[in-house]
Amino acid sequence: MLNLLLNLFFPKVCYACHNTLKDNEKDLCISCRHSIPVTNFHFNNDDTVLKIFYGRVKIEQATALLRFEKKGLVQHLIHQLKYKGHETIGMFLGDWLGGELATLNHYEDIDLVIPVPIHKKKLRKRGYNQVTKFGQQIATALHAEYKEDVLLKISNTSSQTLKTRWFRWQDNTELFLLNHAKDLENKHILLVDDLITTGATMEACITVLQQVPSVKISVASMAIA
Repeated sequence: MLNLLLNLFFPKVCYACHNTLKDNEKDLCISCRHSIPVTNFHFNNDDTVLKIFYGRVKIEQATALLRFEKKGLVQHLIHQLKYKGHETIGMFLGDWLGGELATLNHYEDIDLVIPVPIHKKKLRKRGYNQVTKFGQQIATALHAEYKEDVLLKISNTSSQTLKTRWFRWQDNTELFLLNHAKDLENKHILLVDDLITTGATMEACITVLQQVPSVKISVASMAIA
């Protein structure tokens, strides 16, 4: 009776289309589950994501769960996650991808899951990193550790004294710092993000991580454009 009342006043809706979910539906309605563009890269040994980084940085495995299309379901999902406070979407996508990766030998030796960081100003404004829940659920599925304080993103104008304490990568606008480098030695890291377009941000993070001795890196994202 309580559940009926809750559904009456606070109906559960599809993350993608916002239609009310039926009793046998969870997170996405049946229509959206059939129409959402899934890549299946990791099941088909498709190297589409690997090719983005080819000749730039060395990675072991790379995949993305969904295909991002302008004005499509995936764009709407990520928009709701990043700008509307719907962190449960990250959990849903992390459970989905994590469950799939857990069935594959290529990902069974992942030791650590690390999110691409966001700047502390953006973190204060938004209140969360949109990749956190996604990464945590994948880590749980892979029986790996999740650490959010390994990579830090600061502006290029921040204190130069930090550069003696961490490895770094920078361009004209961004500076990525690596913390706890010793703890990463001989580990296989899965770096996760929400969307891969050019791969520049992930490349920057990988460049920093690869300064750690004997580290292996794989990448996974919610979607690829």
